[in-house]
Amino acid sequence: MLRRMDERAPARRPEVVLFDVFETLIRLEPLRERLAEVGRPGHELELFFARTLRDGMAYTLAGNAPPFRDVAAAQLAITSGYTLAPEQIEHVLAGFAELPAQPDAAPAVTLLSRAGVPCFAFTHGSATNAAKALERAGLRASFAGVLSAEEIHSFKPPPAVYHWACAQAGSRPDRTALVAVHSWDTNGAARAGLLTGLATRLEGGVPPTGERPHVTGERVDEVVAGLLALPG
Repeated sequence: MLRRMDERAPARRPEVVLFDVFETLIRLEPLRERLAEVGRPGHELELFFARTLRDGMAYTLAGNAPPFRDVAAAQLAITSGYTLAPEQIEHVLAGFAELPAQPDAAPAVTLLSRAGVPCFAFTHGSATNAAKALERAGLRASFAGVLSAEEIHSFKPPPAVYHWACAQAGSRPDRTALVAVHSWDTNGAARAGLLTGLATRLEGGVPPTGERPHVTGERVDEVVAGLLALPG
């Protein structure tokens, strides 16, 4: 049974903030050009990425998820109808380390820095690639760390993944916030006892099928401002 907002303990200002990476902090759009460079239509990006997340979550449910890159390579081959050579798949996947930041990422991180609240990037992809993308965007130094669920052979959103991230950050779940543009991610974090902030710029709203986020806003920096405004 889902918990309703009035059944939760009163939300308090977070002591640590975890940021989802793909689409929340960094843009996937440049991968569309790489798909075109290997002869695939750009519209396959959404299907390829959705299939990667789906299978990663399915492997997690089965008990042991392969690394994100392995799942992505397999799904890229499937989405292309097995028409891509290994070097073409490698060309597309190499783009994950060169993705640019979202426009609202830097303002969000700046708000936390000024408030003295540490933040971590939290992904089920490669921590190395996430760190490289943040470095290229000039944001890496603003993060206390880059956490990847690959270390525990999992994708989000099982509760254990969020609890592991909190342990790595040295924070209690109820004083840790997850910020994402994916409602399935904020739902998972809320079910694990974390504070949650959903930026609606990707999905356009809050679906009625999961836990309602503690804070919502169109942009990631608006969500961070709302979390910082919670009672301390």
